[in-house]
Amino acid sequence: MPHISSEYKNRRDTVRSAVERAERFVLAEDYRGYDPYDALTSPVFRVIRSRPRIVRRGAQQVLRRLPVNVRPLLGIRKGRNPVTLGLGLQAWALLATAMPAERERYAAESARLVGQLRDVASPNWSGACWGYDFDWETRDATVRAFTPTVVATGFVTNALFTAHDRLGTDGALALCESACVFVTRDLHRTPGADGSFCWSYSPVDRGRVLNATAKGSRLLAQVGAETDRPELFDDARRSLRFVVEHQRADGSWPYAIDDPRSWADNFHTAYVLDALAEYAQRTGDDAFAEATDAGWRYYRSHFFEDDWLPKYYDTSRYPVDCTAVAQSLLTLCRFGDVSTALRIAEWAVTTLQRPDGGFVYRIGRRRVNRIQYMRWSTAWMLLGLAAVLAAAGDA
Repeated sequence: MPHISSEYKNRRDTVRSAVERAERFVLAEDYRGYDPYDALTSPVFRVIRSRPRIVRRGAQQVLRRLPVNVRPLLGIRKGRNPVTLGLGLQAWALLATAMPAERERYAAESARLVGQLRDVASPNWSGACWGYDFDWETRDATVRAFTPTVVATGFVTNALFTAHDRLGTDGALALCESACVFVTRDLHRTPGADGSFCWSYSPVDRGRVLNATAKGSRLLAQVGAETDRPELFDDARRSLRFVVEHQRADGSWPYAIDDPRSWADNFHTAYVLDALAEYAQRTGDDAFAEATDAGWRYYRSHFFEDDWLPKYYDTSRYPVDCTAVAQSLLTLCRFGDVSTALRIAEWAVTTLQRPDGGFVYRIGRRRVNRIQYMRWSTAWMLLGLAAVLAAAGDA
């Protein structure tokens, strides 16, 4: 057995203690919380719903950037986002692995969440699917509450599949199978080269967002592997080929294609890498190994300052964002860099965790936004820390 340093053990113990505090907070709130993008749920802002979209989006962006939480004054209530339920579900499945003595408790909570995710699936589509629990504005459209997206559906189904894979939770795989019907029937396909294609972000747009497509591909690969359905593998491979076709020469990926949103950032890059790695694991197909290696090298060398501190963009340290930090933990563990993940986790606990167990939103160049957002910061960090504990084990 390899030698375990005292520093490694201390970091692991720090992470476990932080997970326990975050778990108590999330369960006490019953997964409810504010969100950076929930401005349009305010009764005060109802008067702007008939205004041009730029006005509504402006209100959303102003509230997201305020360092003081004025949501109670605006009549905004804490919401229960399906993605938050998914992040919690995935965290419990990983913690059941990390802490076998607590497996029964985590399995029971996982079973409860699977039932709740079934209940909050968006109705009137071809299969199970999920969206956010509030209206929100993109650059191009108004997205109504519970309009399903492949992103929200991808987060939820990845959690469901993890619960099935690690805990055998009843009903989890069936929801994933149903979600495959939503992806393959309700999302638009934009063709690429040689039979490749891109999934649309939602059934009501035709945006070409690479990490979103990768999430749909991952779901099909997971279910295809579990149910022996080659047609799902085929769609997964063709849609991931679109993603790989648009990888830049340096190994990075733009957020979107033929779109002003051409930047590369930490967590959206990591989503692509995780999807490619999951596809290879589930299918045994190494067709994208070269692209994955190039993307990992770019990610590891450009999104960490001093080789460990997660950056939001490849060009700037700030903002230090909770989701970027949490996803860094997941991706580093996925690619075997557990020591760096432990170092980041220890720093994150010391720097970002609040006394109540939640996590602050982000650190800017000049100030810290200490608002606790359940989906964006706390649930993501709970999952990221759970992944670190599961990967660190006793090794």
